[in-house]
Amino acid sequence: MPRPAHRELRGMRVIVTGGAGTFGTRLREDLLAAGARVVGLDLRGVDAADAPVLACDLTDDESTVAGVEAAVERLGGLDLLINNAGVGGPAPAELPPSDEVRRQIEVNLLASWRASAAAVPHLVAARGRVVFVSSRMAVMPLPLAAAYGVSKRAVVAYADTLRLEIGSHVGVSVVYPSMVASPIHSTTKDAGLSLQGVSRFEPVEGVVAAILRAATARRAPRDVPTTTRGRLEIALARHLPGLTDRIVRRTIVERVRAGDLDSADLAKGLVERAGRPAG
Repeated sequence: MPRPAHRELRGMRVIVTGGAGTFGTRLREDLLAAGARVVGLDLRGVDAADAPVLACDLTDDESTVAGVEAAVERLGGLDLLINNAGVGGPAPAELPPSDEVRRQIEVNLLASWRASAAAVPHLVAARGRVVFVSSRMAVMPLPLAAAYGVSKRAVVAYADTLRLEIGSHVGVSVVYPSMVASPIHSTTKDAGLSLQGVSRFEPVEGVVAAILRAATARRAPRDVPTTTRGRLEIALARHLPGLTDRIVRRTIVERVRAGDLDSADLAKGLVERAGRPAG
């Protein structure tokens, strides 16, 4: 009898970190509609009978372990962990690391690490999957957002190492969205550093569909771009990094010379080096 082309979501026991956010809410809804059993983990709990979100501080070791164990107890086991929790914000690489930098590394990288470590015994027992939501910026970084790019690239490195350790029993995949309209960009926009014109928006449903494809593929895919453009950008960044740098640099300089970053204090150095008086 031929092996099925995909795993079934129906009956799958799933934990979604960042379960109360933009992606997390849509993931819970789509997983539930497909017949999966879902529990979210987030700093803000959500009292939903069908797919609750348990209040859990993923930046704290004890809280994360307790949250994962409580979710597993509710689900009766664990087949899939989706490491979706993440935050963004401005962080120029030329400036010293700030609290904003530490926050992004803590949430984007270490929260995924903590949740995965707590879930590994359950995933191994179930021959399950773990899917990490990274970012296109893990392979194609952008100026003025160093903490986000660094933390998301570190997530990929962690996933690659985890795959080497548990890949014989657990599928490990990384999904690479571009920019989706969500509150994650609010602090960057407030600082006058919007990525509009540098990165293209893509729909939430496309990102969620890519995550679920990774979760249900017969063999866990290693890297999952969310769009055709994303696939091309990742290939360009990996195989022609010098050319990619020149393209990004040219795009940023065009924005600077058009005055798009004049009001951003954090971009002062970049603006001046581009030959435009900082205002």
